[in-house]
Amino acid sequence: MELISGEKGFELVHDSGNWVLKKEIGFSPVEMLVASIGACGAYVYEKILTNSHIDFSIETVAISYERAEEKPAKPLSRVVIAFSIRVSDEAQGKAERALKLIGKNCPVMQSLDPAITVVENVIFV
Repeated sequence: MELISGEKGFELVHDSGNWVLKKEIGFSPVEMLVASIGACGAYVYEKILTNSHIDFSIETVAISYERAEEKPAKPLSRVVIAFSIRVSDEAQGKAERALKLIGKNCPVMQSLDPAITVVENVIFV
C-alpha cells in the first residue's frame, strides 16, 4: 500500500482509482478505520454463520462510533455494529450467539487498542 500527497490531500493508491482520505472530500482516516472494523466484522460473521450451517442473508451493516472527546487526539472509544440479517426463526438464537465469536476472529478488531469497545448486535428482518 502507498499513500501519496495529491491535490486534494493524501490518497491511497489503488488500481481502480485512488481513494482520497480527507473528510471534506471522501472518508477521513478515522472513518476508514471504523469502516474497516465493520467490514471485517461482517466478513467474519458471514464465515461463522456459514460454518454453522445457518441459511442467512446479511441485508445491511450499520456502523456508528464515538470518540473520546476528553482526550487530546480524540481517539475512538466505542464502535457499534448492527447486522440486519434474514434467517429462519429457528436459527435466530444460534445467529445471535455467533456474535460473540466475531471479535475473537477479526484481525482488525484484534489490532485495536483494548480501550476501544466494539459492540455487535443483530437485527432480524
